[in-house]
Parts: sequence; structure tokens; C-alpha cells
Amino acid sequence: MSTFVIDTHALVWFLSKDPRLSSVARAVLQDSQSKLIIPAIVLAEIKHLLPKNRFAFSLENVFEVLESDPRCLIYPIDYDVIKHAPATLDIHDSLIVGVALALGTAVRAVITRDEAITNSGLVPTLWETHT
Repeated sequence: MSTFVIDTHALVWFLSKDPRLSSVARAVLQDSQSKLIIPAIVLAEIKHLLPKNRFAFSLENVFEVLESDPRCLIYPIDYDVIKHAPATLDIHDSLIVGVALALGTAVRAVITRDEAITNSGLVPTLWETHT
């Protein structure tokens, strides 16, 4: 079983069946053998986006999906994450990367197309190809 940290846009696009989600990311998110780590900051970002009507589901819907999927783990923003969060990225990206770094080699990649995360070289990322 491979473990992946999920960025906000990847989770939103997966839940809303958005065609912007890459085929590689979709395959991992649908794979019953994937363990999916959702940083708490991702849920906070989704809550912040909801009033902007960016997608047609509620925060309760997101929680229902995540809580009913045994592959999903919501990961808290704790001391270890903050300790590992790089100050070179904006706060949201920093906390997502911080989760991946706190989990270390247990994480295969962060599922993101975010260029700041990808270009940082701090964690492996997955979108169209493995980097």
C-alpha cells in the first residue's frame, strides 16, 4: 500500500469529477491500495472556498466521503508538522509539505500540480508523472 498526501485542488477536483485532475492523480485516488493523507489545512481551505461557490458540495459532504473511506486519514497540524513546514513556501503549501516531511519515507508523494511545491524539490510530487 502506497501513502500519498493530497493537496486541496487534487481533492476538490477528485470529488467534483473535474477534468483538470490528471489521469495519474485520478488513478491513485481511485486505487483501493492507496492510503490517502488529507492535511487539516486542506479541509480549512475547502471551507474557505465554499462561500465562493467554486463547487457543488458542502463541507459535510466532504467529511462524509472522507470518513466513509478507510483509506483516508485527516492529518492534524501539530508540533511535528509545524517543525517540518518549510518557511520558504506560503503557509498553505508549507503545511501540506510539512505533513509529508513529518511522515517521512512513509509518503510516496504529494498529489499536486502546485508549481511552488513541485519546484521546491522538498518532497516527491505526483501529477502527470512521478518527480
